[in-house]
Amino acid sequence: MWCETDRGKRPRAPMRPGFRPYRPRPGPRVKPEGDGDRMRLMARTESAPAISTAQPEDFFQLLKPRVMSLVIFTAVTGLVVAGGDIDWISSAIAILCIAVGAGAAGALNMALEGETDALMRRTRGRPVAAGRVNKNDAMTFGVVLSIFSVMLLGMTTNWLAGGLLLLTIVYYAGFYTLLLKRRTPQNIVIGGAAGAFPPVIGWAAATGQAPWQAWLLFLIIFLWTPPHSWALALYSAGDYAKAGIPMMPVARGAKSTRLQILLYTLVFVPVAIAPGLTGLGGPIYLGVSILGGLGFLGLAIRLWRSRAGDQPDKAEAVGREAALYDVRAEAKPARNLFAFSILYLTALFAALLVERLTTLTGP
Repeated sequence: MWCETDRGKRPRAPMRPGFRPYRPRPGPRVKPEGDGDRMRLMARTESAPAISTAQPEDFFQLLKPRVMSLVIFTAVTGLVVAGGDIDWISSAIAILCIAVGAGAAGALNMALEGETDALMRRTRGRPVAAGRVNKNDAMTFGVVLSIFSVMLLGMTTNWLAGGLLLLTIVYYAGFYTLLLKRRTPQNIVIGGAAGAFPPVIGWAAATGQAPWQAWLLFLIIFLWTPPHSWALALYSAGDYAKAGIPMMPVARGAKSTRLQILLYTLVFVPVAIAPGLTGLGGPIYLGVSILGGLGFLGLAIRLWRSRAGDQPDKAEAVGREAALYDVRAEAKPARNLFAFSILYLTALFAALLVERLTTLTGP
């Protein structure tokens, strides 16, 4: 019977001998989310919006507008110097297609290199690296522009020009970015061909041919690329090493890089002068190429005798953002050659363009 003190309680049955009641094992302790954990969770949720926040300017930056400007300039020079029978509307469409094709290659490069770009102070602000544009969106953007530019150029001018543009895009985005860049310190030498094609494409668009004069312009840009790029790499070696890219200063050291810059310059300068001696360029070009070539050679010798690249740049050491030309005193010879190389190449093609336009508009 129940007593009054046990009212509402059922009496326990006596345990059998040897019986052990079941007691659940304690599970892992779950730490409750504190304010810090909650804030981090909210931050992760807010940093991955369901809708892309990319702006039109971000997609424009995918095209690498600085590189595109040089591509347009050299392509226009090739088209004008060729002197083919092409009307101004077709010429404008051809230049547009070459520019868009170059931009498409840049967009594909950024899509494929987003994680690498995020490790380098010079490229961490690019749209994909900074997270403003999704990798797949950048890839789709590049593919669509590639198809558009190649097809329109081929249908408007000729398929030699269209085929060369396609080759340039595949060469840069596929062969250079995916195969060469991380595998050999000669990446920029072999990959530099992609940037040398625009004057050949412009020439082919105007005439339907690609004669030796067009390939001479190609060779000028091709030989210009290693001294130009390695000069930059000398004071950006820390970035490349952090990203695992075997640029020449990282793989062979600064001393070897300075020597190779000088050797390439000794080959490049005579080739740059060659159009003035073969009839492709006139007296203006000859004067610009000789004077500028002497300046280029002088800066290369000065760089060879310097200690540029022996010590990491101050900006790399402290990890701060720095301007492209803001370097320590020891690296200034590399910076000076890098800056002058852009000026020299621009002056060469400008001289060709001016001479040809003067001939066309003369009496």
